[in-house]
Amino acid sequence: MSQPNISGFTFIKHGLTLGYPIKESIQSIEALCDEVVINVGYDDPNLEKDDGTWEYLNDNFPKGKFKFIKSHWDPELTSQGLILSVQTNIALEKCKGKYLQYIQGDEAIHEDDLKTIESSVKEMEQRPEVDGLIYNYTHFYGNVDAILQTRRIYRREVRLIRNGLGIKSHLDAQGFKHSDGRKIKAIQTPARIFHYGWARKEQVMKDKIKVMDKFYHGSEFEKKEDFEYKKIWGIKKFTGTHPEVMKEWISQNRNDLDIHSLNLDFNIKDVSLAVSDCIEKITGYRIGEYKNFILIK
Repeated sequence: MSQPNISGFTFIKHGLTLGYPIKESIQSIEALCDEVVINVGYDDPNLEKDDGTWEYLNDNFPKGKFKFIKSHWDPELTSQGLILSVQTNIALEKCKGKYLQYIQGDEAIHEDDLKTIESSVKEMEQRPEVDGLIYNYTHFYGNVDAILQTRRIYRREVRLIRNGLGIKSHLDAQGFKHSDGRKIKAIQTPARIFHYGWARKEQVMKDKIKVMDKFYHGSEFEKKEDFEYKKIWGIKKFTGTHPEVMKEWISQNRNDLDIHSLNLDFNIKDVSLAVSDCIEKITGYRIGEYKNFILIK
């Protein structure tokens, strides 16, 4: 069976200023996709105020397979991270493929998993009741040699969907739902999403968090305390390999902080978290896990 047509899609705004590995994210799905739609966000309706991300991506990805969109980020959308799904859906709606591979600007897929994804898509071809694929997540925190594995952060999410069913990005773009709010039916793939959103240098993280807080709490929101990395519950050493496309970014953006050497910042609220994490480790069941999807076998 030949591989069905796949469109990749992503969005980004101020990717250079905020230290996103957006080029690497796109490169990680390039071999999987027949086209990649890239939505670059602007602060102004005239689509002129950009930090150079548009030019940077156009220089690295020639037109043809890569299709670029400019979009204005509505400053009035400052609740629940809704602007993130709006921008995701702008790119989604331009995709022509039968299947749609989503990647966010701080995520990457390992080259070792591309064949697995292709096999999972072929399974979807045989099962029309399946709307999407659920990927496992590796969340880096504080540095690229540390991962966060705990109930406080999602361990899996849908990153590939079937086109033409009215499926849209939901709320803050963590996952997808049908346009009427129904959860999509999805199967689990062993493929991984490597998430580098919390692996940047501390000052870059401070800037990113200030920007992201506005999307959830309004333009006037200011946190009382500045962000700093702490050794929180759930941090473990990462012993695997990174996607090949991330090597240069990691070399240039590696945080000097050795988060493993810090004292554990453990409080009374972490006790229940530790207990539920222990149960998950033994049984594989995560207590109270939020799911945007319906897992089917």
